[in-house]
Amino acid sequence: MQNGSSSKSYDIIVFGDTCVDLILRDEDVKPHFGQVEKTVAGYDLVMGGSCCIFATQAAKLGLRVAILGRVGADYFGKLIVDTLDAAGVDTRYIEVDGDLRTGITVHLVQGDDRAMLTHMGALNTLTVDDVSDEMLASARHLHYGSLYLHTGLLPHWIDILERAKRLGLTVSLDTNWDPDERWDHDLERAYPFIDVLLPNEQEAMYLSGRTTYGEAIADLRKRAPLLVVKRDIAGAVAWQGDEEFAQSVFEASEGGDGIGAGDSFDAGFLAGWLNELPLASCLAIACECGRGVAGGVGGLVGQPFQSDMEALQPALPQ
Repeated sequence: MQNGSSSKSYDIIVFGDTCVDLILRDEDVKPHFGQVEKTVAGYDLVMGGSCCIFATQAAKLGLRVAILGRVGADYFGKLIVDTLDAAGVDTRYIEVDGDLRTGITVHLVQGDDRAMLTHMGALNTLTVDDVSDEMLASARHLHYGSLYLHTGLLPHWIDILERAKRLGLTVSLDTNWDPDERWDHDLERAYPFIDVLLPNEQEAMYLSGRTTYGEAIADLRKRAPLLVVKRDIAGAVAWQGDEEFAQSVFEASEGGDGIGAGDSFDAGFLAGWLNELPLASCLAIACECGRGVAGGVGGLVGQPFQSDMEALQPALPQ
């Protein structure tokens, strides 16, 4: 994909929820307490974190991506930085802190469902003092993900959005899941600074506080100039003004765990949007990215590259 004409150093900057994923798989992964040992069929240890997965997908699609974050001076931290570097993400803003441990999420995967246990470690240690105007101004777009896990940023997250807009950036938000299930943190004050809102169906319901999907969409359409809702195997829908765009999706390959599919979807959509593609094309690219990852194990296997998207981007400038 093309990057468009821009004097900025980066197309996208993102705050990294830096952690690794330990994925345990079996038909029954429910642990038995009482010191009962139980075997599982398989495991994988890979870079995790919604924003980190997003960053790798965006870079693979040809965007210039920088990530701000913090990791421990341990093997897991090295794994994260090396993985981001290999994908083409600029990691100069990731700090290695010897006093911290890198975060980890344990995924218990059985069938098409999973449960997650997270130790935050360095994941949530970013504060507003880490987010300089100079760094923000170096990018065209700020993607804010994992809102509720970035607890160090939460007291000032709306101020960060306002600064980004003042500096000329466009802004997208994917809150991801709220572990405390509060679904608030002054979202009403944040909406005026958000250009693209990217929830899934379940998150849309909670963010709106409505009891039906239809009511939730009607509510969020009033708040976000561009609302994009991920619908799993039903594809995705985008609303902009009075226009609605729907995109179906082919079924993912069997054996995948779905980890990171929504994050790669976000990256695919924004890759098209930042290149000023029609929304229908943005959705097609996004769904293909999500489908590819949903068919793999972990959030990186199956992420498509720029060359894989050529058939879905006919409007890109040559």
